[in-house]
Amino acid sequence: MQIAANILIGLVAIIHFYILVLEMFLWDGPRGQKAFGLTAEFAKETKTLGANQGLYNGFLGAGLVYALIADGTTSFQFAVFFLVCVMIAGIYGALTASKKILFVQTVPATLALVLELLAH
Repeated sequence: MQIAANILIGLVAIIHFYILVLEMFLWDGPRGQKAFGLTAEFAKETKTLGANQGLYNGFLGAGLVYALIADGTTSFQFAVFFLVCVMIAGIYGALTASKKILFVQTVPATLALVLELLAH
């Protein structure tokens, strides 16, 4: 069970590092504009905002990576904390920005959290 949890935790971390790249480096390019439904003008005006959001997504990914490399109780605590953070961010994003966020962020994090809790 722990192996499956770790695989999903790793997947959630990778998703957040990808979001970091989209928001920090590709925000005003074609890929970022398409991913977030932005016009070229709006993307240019909000590039700093996107980069700030990307940084926070990177912190979520980093916390999940630490959960994978830490030992024992620390690993469990980091996994639970950061997965719950991802779930809350995903729910808020789904309510305020795009329903797609629920499936991209919240569902994988919830599945990972359930497996993590079952493994302990």
